[in-house]
Amino acid sequence: MQQDALISAPEPPVIELVARVLLDSPVPHLDRPFDYIVPPSLHEQAGIGMRVKVPFSGRQLDGFITELQHEVRPVMKLRELGKIVSDTRVLFPEVLECAELVAERYAGTLWDVVRQGIPPRAARVEKETREPAELVLPEVETNQLSHYEGGPELLQALAEGRRQRVVTSWVPNFPGSWPGFILDAARPVLGRGKAVLVIVPDAADLERLGVYLDETIGQSAYARLQAEDGPTLRYRNFLRAIGGEVPLVIGTRSAALCHLPDLELVIIWQDNDQSHREQRAPYQHSREVVLLRSQHSGCSLLVASSSRSVEAQRLVDTGWAAELKLPRQELRSRVARVAATTSDFELDRDPVLAHARIPSLAWREASKALETGPVLVQVARTGFMPALACQDCRSYARCPECQGPLQLSGAGGAVNCKWCGTFFRNHRCAECSSPRIRALSIGADRTAEELGQAFAKVPVISSTGAKPVRQVPDKPALVVATPGAEPTAAAGYGAVLLLDADKMMAHDSLRNAEQVMARWFTAAALARAQGVVVLTGNPTPAGAALVRWDPAGFAERELAERHQVGLPPAVRSAIISGPGAERFVAALTVPVRVHGPAINEQSHEHRYVLFFSYADGAQVTAALRALRARMSAAKEPVVNIAVDPDEVL
Repeated sequence: MQQDALISAPEPPVIELVARVLLDSPVPHLDRPFDYIVPPSLHEQAGIGMRVKVPFSGRQLDGFITELQHEVRPVMKLRELGKIVSDTRVLFPEVLECAELVAERYAGTLWDVVRQGIPPRAARVEKETREPAELVLPEVETNQLSHYEGGPELLQALAEGRRQRVVTSWVPNFPGSWPGFILDAARPVLGRGKAVLVIVPDAADLERLGVYLDETIGQSAYARLQAEDGPTLRYRNFLRAIGGEVPLVIGTRSAALCHLPDLELVIIWQDNDQSHREQRAPYQHSREVVLLRSQHSGCSLLVASSSRSVEAQRLVDTGWAAELKLPRQELRSRVARVAATTSDFELDRDPVLAHARIPSLAWREASKALETGPVLVQVARTGFMPALACQDCRSYARCPECQGPLQLSGAGGAVNCKWCGTFFRNHRCAECSSPRIRALSIGADRTAEELGQAFAKVPVISSTGAKPVRQVPDKPALVVATPGAEPTAAAGYGAVLLLDADKMMAHDSLRNAEQVMARWFTAAALARAQGVVVLTGNPTPAGAALVRWDPAGFAERELAERHQVGLPPAVRSAIISGPGAERFVAALTVPVRVHGPAINEQSHEHRYVLFFSYADGAQVTAALRALRARMSAAKEPVVNIAVDPDEVL
C-alpha cells in the first residue's frame, strides 16, 4: 500500500533585526506592541527609545521602538519599519515599565501614559550643543528638615543613599519658605552628584520655586518642565534632563515620568491639590505615579504639603511611609495664632461691617495689622456654588432616597440628586415643605469693593485665578484673593482673614472638607509667626484642626470615617460612563460594589460608581482594561473609565 507523501510547509525565513514598536493609538484593542522588520539600511541607526514612523492600516503612525530582536523567525508576515524620525533616545526602559504600571492601575492605554511624559519633538533643538551644568549648593546655617522629629536621621539616610519614604506637613516661617524646604531635602542627594525630581501642582508654584532656585543655585543648574514654556524650551529642558546634564528637575504633573540618570529622590509638593490630576485619560494622579515609580525604581520619595491629604495619611497609617513632624513646642513658635469666630456681624450695630461680611474680631485684627503691613482676605473661589438650601429655613437640600446633595439640572432648572441622579420636579424642603431653594455666592471682586467701604483709605488688591497677583509689597493693603491665587508678602501678612467658611464647607462632596482645609492651611501659612489668622464661620472639625494647626490629625480622623462607611481612600473606586456603560458593568465578573446608574436625561448615558478593595485592585483594573479592549475590538459603544477619581461622590 502506497503511503501518502508527507508535505511540510517551509519554515519562514529568519529576519536579521525586528523592532517592537509602541504605536500612537489610543484605541484600547491596539494597546500592545507591534513587530516590524528593520531594513538593512537602518540597522546601524535603529535604537531602543527612538521615535519612528510605521505603516499601519493604510496610514503612517508615530511610535517608539521599545525592543530590538535579532535573528527572529516570525510566525506571520511582517511589514518594514517606515523611517526613524530621530536618532535621539527619548523613551527609556525604566520609564516604559513605570508607564505600564500606571496604565494597569488606571485601566488605561500605555500610549496615553507615555505621550504625557514625553514632550513633542523640536527638531532643531536636538542639534544644539549642551554642556553638563555645574551645581554649587550654598551653605546654610541649619537645614529646615533638621528641626523635625526624625529629620536628622532622614538627612543622614539620604546622604548614604538609603531609600526613604516620608510624608510630612510643612511648617512655615523658616528661611526660604517651602522652596527652601524642598532644596534642603534635596541637598544630601544633590551633594553626592545624584539626581532629584520635584513635582509641584501648577505654573504658579513652579514659578515661585524657580525664582528661589535662580537666586540660590543659578538658572543653569536645573531644568524646568511645563507645557506653558512652549515646545522649544520644554523640549530643550527635557533633553537636558534625560541626558543627565542637570541633577535637579522641577515640573508639573507631566514631569512625573521624566527619565533622569541616577535618580535617587522624588519630591511631590501639595499632593492634595487637584492640579495634580491629569485631565486626559487615564486621569492619573501625580502622587500615585511617583508612588509607583518609587516602588519600581527604588528611589526615595518625599510627600510634602502645608496640610495633609487623606491618601498621604493612609501611607503613614499602613506603614508604607514614615511621618516627619515638627515638635509641638517649636511648631507653636513658628505659626501664626489662629482664632475662630462665628459670623457675628448680623448682631453688630455697624451696617458697614455687616455689608462687608466682616465679624468684629476679624475687623479688629485686620485694623491692627494694617498699621504695619498687608492683610490677606481669602474668599470663596470665583463661581463657587454651595449645595442647594431651602430659601426659607436654610436647611440643606438632600435626596430623600439616598441622602445625597441636590443640584440644579440644566434641563429646565429641575432639581436632581448628584449621587443617584433621581429628578424631583416638585421638590419641597423636608423640614418646612417650602418649594423655594437658594444657592448664593459672592465673588472676589465684589468682596474687594465691599471691604473698601469698611477700611477707608486702605488700598485694596484683588487676586483671582483669572487675574493673579504673585507678590505684594510690604506695606498696608487689603489683599482679597480666591483660593490658590493668594500672593506672597515679603515679610508675611500681619493678619489672614478666612471668610466664607460656611459657604466653602456647604459644598457637599466627599472630599470637600479635606480640600477646604488645604486651602485654609495654604493661606494661613502666608502669615508671619507673630501674626494672626481669623477663621469666620460655624465650628467644624476642619476649623478645629486649623486652630490646633493639626492637619495630620484631621486627615487621620477623615480616614477613620471613610473606613467606617467604605469610601475612598479606605477602598478604591472607579466611575464607568458612556453609551455602553450599562452593558459594560453587566459583563463584569470581578468583586466590585456597584452604585447606580445615574442617567443623564439629555444624552441618556449611564454612570456607575464601582467600589473595590485594595487587595482586589489589580484584578479589577485588569478586568476593566481587558473588557474595554474586547468591546473596542467588537466596535461596541465607547466606555469611559476613571479609576480613583477625586470626585467619586
